[in-house]
Amino acid sequence: MYIPHYYKNENIDEIKTFLKENGFGILVNQVDGKPWATHIPLELNKDYQGNDVLEGHISKANPQWKAFEASKDVLCIFNGPHAYVSSSWYNEEEVPTWDYIAVHVYGKLKVLNEEETMESLHRLVDKYEASSKNPISLHDMSPKTLKQVKGVVGFQIEIKDIQAAYKLSQTRPQDHPKIVSELSEREDYGSKAIAQKIGIQK
Repeated sequence: MYIPHYYKNENIDEIKTFLKENGFGILVNQVDGKPWATHIPLELNKDYQGNDVLEGHISKANPQWKAFEASKDVLCIFNGPHAYVSSSWYNEEEVPTWDYIAVHVYGKLKVLNEEETMESLHRLVDKYEASSKNPISLHDMSPKTLKQVKGVVGFQIEIKDIQAAYKLSQTRPQDHPKIVSELSEREDYGSKAIAQKIGIQK
């Protein structure tokens, strides 16, 4: 991903927090020589050696998994908030722009066996059920229901590189108060989230 140096975030702890809070990503690999992408949960976890990995699963009906062995190099894309920034908010004439947060994770994929896939599914469900009013657990489900795991392919991605773009009007610090004020007045989540991010920059 092309990232101008002033938008590059190399704070790994901040990036890990972002990945944990924005775990719905896009898995990209090559299928029959063409790019293929699937939108799925991709959870940041540790492997048995303590290395950072991403875990996920896709349906066996999705042909993407059939290329996993031949195309182990994958790209995972995670999008954060984004917002249009009007140059009418600037002190000097300039073109408008778009502020955003995006993280690309590159890695090597390996397919998990059925037991490992089930362990991964337990972690996924437990994480997102924790805030439910009436949380469910896969432990409470019948063997018949859990047979559905045979219809998915679980995988783990060894992280090789992380690229993080945090474009937050860093080149226009003099205009931050106006940008934050204008974005905060909008109703959409992205504008308000970007306003908050710009506002907490040191």
